[in-house]
Amino acid sequence: MTTEPSFTMGIEEEYLLVHTDGGELAEAPQALMDDCVAKLGSQVSPEFLRCQVEVGTGVCATIGEARDDLRRLRTSVAEIAGRYGMAPLAVSCHPTADWKDQTHTDKDRYNTLEHDLAGVARRLLISGMHVHIGLENNDMRIDLMNQFSYFLPHLLAFSASSPFWQGLDTGLSSYRLTIFDNLPRTGLPPRLSGYGEFQRSVQAIIDTGAIEDETKIWWDLRPSGRFPTLETRICDNSPRMEHALSIAALTQCLMRMLWRLRVKNQRWRIYEAFLVGENRWRAQRYGMSAGLIDFGRGEVVPFAELLDEILELVGEDAEALKCSAEIENLRDILDRGNGADRQRAVRSAELKSSRDETRAMQAVVRNLIDEFTVDL
Repeated sequence: MTTEPSFTMGIEEEYLLVHTDGGELAEAPQALMDDCVAKLGSQVSPEFLRCQVEVGTGVCATIGEARDDLRRLRTSVAEIAGRYGMAPLAVSCHPTADWKDQTHTDKDRYNTLEHDLAGVARRLLISGMHVHIGLENNDMRIDLMNQFSYFLPHLLAFSASSPFWQGLDTGLSSYRLTIFDNLPRTGLPPRLSGYGEFQRSVQAIIDTGAIEDETKIWWDLRPSGRFPTLETRICDNSPRMEHALSIAALTQCLMRMLWRLRVKNQRWRIYEAFLVGENRWRAQRYGMSAGLIDFGRGEVVPFAELLDEILELVGEDAEALKCSAEIENLRDILDRGNGADRQRAVRSAELKSSRDETRAMQAVVRNLIDEFTVDL
């Protein structure tokens, strides 16, 4: 009998720090980082830019454990940042900041990154959310990675939170992805025959000296180089914690659903990256508002209908993993709008009353500050 994977969960979030008075980006002083580390230990660290902070939960057996840990992390970072007149945002692009005004963290890893990627790295004023799901069998990880790629656009549509860039509405729901896709070794993962092929392919690049290890593989979905997990990397940050947890729970449930098919000698149909990439673009451009293509039906399907299908698809898994409430809460994202939708709504409402673009964008940042703690 096939041993069921653990399906443990780990969530990583990257926050942007802003001044609480004006909402502009703020560089984290060393004292702030020292205070964070004193309270949270290795679960917090600086990120590439000095205005960023990264946190990561421990290995969580259930979504309930993940909630407790993520709440502690968000609460602690918000409280410590407040001592310095700052606040964290769980958003993938600051609405008005200019990347040219930012400086990167002085660490060997980030100095090397800036040197290797040059101007591409300097534009990385973006943040994201990564979700690790425990799958202990190496070849199973690759098998499920090949199938799970189909659902990456759905996760992106739920999470999209980066409509603005340098004060302008880009027209996209996730402008972050346009920046990140300029890096090498990004985008949808290739279809691989097994873990051995993955190792050989990565080692071929390592052997040339181009990269030092597999952590420099930045696909939307990858086998982790540090843990026995599959790691989704396509998601924007979710300004609200409960929305982040619902997206993480969906990731966990979809993995279990694909494992159930495998146990029954079945599998999800694997479509060419060219086709999945079309849905990836639709999610990046429109979020949830324009639907995604159902390639079996050969038509664009409204996102509300897709959500109904997904909830039915993973209902058994949500019950087994004790996350039915979190999965059902995906409807709240659909009803309220994703992060990009809500930011645009705040800007529009303020413009209607004040007719002042600066005040409108400041209102967007204030709302993001509020949303960071609303579920804590």
